[in-house]
Amino acid sequence: MARGDGRLTHDLYPGEKAPQDECGVFGVWAPGEEVAKLTYFGLYALQHRGQESAGIATSDGHSILVYKDMGLVSQVFDESSLTSLRGHLAIGHTRYSTTGGSTWENAQPTLGGSDRGTVALAHNGNLINSAELRDLVDQQLDGRAARGELARGNTSDTALVTALLSENPDKPLEETALEVLPKLRGAFCFVFMDEHTLYAARDPYGVRPLALGRLERGWVVASETAALQTIGASVVREVEPGELIAIDEYGLRSHKFAEPTPKGCVFEYVYLARPDAVIRGRVVHEARVEMGRALAREHPVDADLVIGVPESGVPAATGYAQESGIPFGQGFVKNAYVGRTFIQPSQTLRQLGIRLKLNALEHAVKGKRLVVVDDSVVRGNTQRAQIRMLREAGAAEVHVRISSPPVKWPCFYGIDFATRAELIANGLGVEEICASIGADTLGYISEDGMIAATAQPKSQLCSACFSGDYPIALPEDGRIGKHVLETLPIELRTGHDTSVDLAERDRRQDAEGVSIGVSGGAENSLLHP
Repeated sequence: MARGDGRLTHDLYPGEKAPQDECGVFGVWAPGEEVAKLTYFGLYALQHRGQESAGIATSDGHSILVYKDMGLVSQVFDESSLTSLRGHLAIGHTRYSTTGGSTWENAQPTLGGSDRGTVALAHNGNLINSAELRDLVDQQLDGRAARGELARGNTSDTALVTALLSENPDKPLEETALEVLPKLRGAFCFVFMDEHTLYAARDPYGVRPLALGRLERGWVVASETAALQTIGASVVREVEPGELIAIDEYGLRSHKFAEPTPKGCVFEYVYLARPDAVIRGRVVHEARVEMGRALAREHPVDADLVIGVPESGVPAATGYAQESGIPFGQGFVKNAYVGRTFIQPSQTLRQLGIRLKLNALEHAVKGKRLVVVDDSVVRGNTQRAQIRMLREAGAAEVHVRISSPPVKWPCFYGIDFATRAELIANGLGVEEICASIGADTLGYISEDGMIAATAQPKSQLCSACFSGDYPIALPEDGRIGKHVLETLPIELRTGHDTSVDLAERDRRQDAEGVSIGVSGGAENSLLHP
């Protein structure tokens, strides 16, 4: 398949990088069903979790076929490609890169194999001991050249796990998985398969969501319950933290490979998950509405209209309006056809602040005192552009309310935030941020208010991006970050030593034009002020 050559840009404010959704995974075991099409529609429902690449692997009991490419699900697959993917079980993936750059080589599912059979794997999350796992794979190879994905230049943590699962020809995959999974540190939800069996596994902390569903003639697993409902599957339960599930002709088997220590990501409730998703019994939409209510209690203001920034700010804006008694209205018009584009705006268009995604609804906001509710502030550029639009449309006052606390720390568990040095809340206080983005007032929800809205115990949530309290200890040697595997010697992947000096690594870039040198990205973000 052809590789994507364009660079992805973002929609409202070109060059601005909002918190990026991690990935979506889907798996189905259903003899007699069109599993490739079920997977396609499941991935469509998970498209919000990753828009860089998409892929599907299927098995007919004899061989595994993988079809993947850069782009959205609808861009990668058509009727012909889905028809060619025959079988009774399938897995699928939509990607946003958190380890390894946005390249065709890093698209998933990844593929590996041994004398016992083939392994295909899709991953949502991010491992924090990737460098250690690379060393483990190196030891396992014992001087032999790497095969499969690693040999073809895959620099993702997913390829390392695939290699570990497929390099032991003396044991069944299920047994190998129970040995490999306890060695992984970080956040992971895996769906993987051999020619006969579908597997699903979730890390002991349950950082990312993973749900199990039932079809009339089979089983389904997916990152979010909405994907199960999209294909007509009933929701059975969540895959438990520390659980490995195997599904084949003999039924469903469950193994516990680690003691569960729940630390679900609170940002799933704030921004990442679909509003109709249910996570640990809490409907995400309800959590977001309650965050808006809490915002109104914590940061009241006299105003004429409450508006939300589409899409994730709208439920919180609804809650703010309900609690405050201020009318809720539409202040922005969203271009429904803009998600991500491969076309780079010219410098002139950048300077004009091109509005690809949103425009202010002038007749609704002119002369009004507005409460504008959004889900988060990262660099502040997006909010600055929004406020400029509203003022140009005639808004009398703009009061910004944010349904999450100030983001001050990078995420190493599957969300690609900016580095600490780029996060506006690390350099400025609330009043200074307010002045910087041009708002009349600015209010963030408290951490306690946000957590209460999720209806989850605080002890069972990860809020590291707000507090800096990382529940899964980070590597002391500092070998961590999106491009950690690309900035280390790559003889493992190629079979010969092609390592480069540090200065050379600093100059290298991935397909997004982002430096993958040891001084860039999140690798040293904990050292930044």
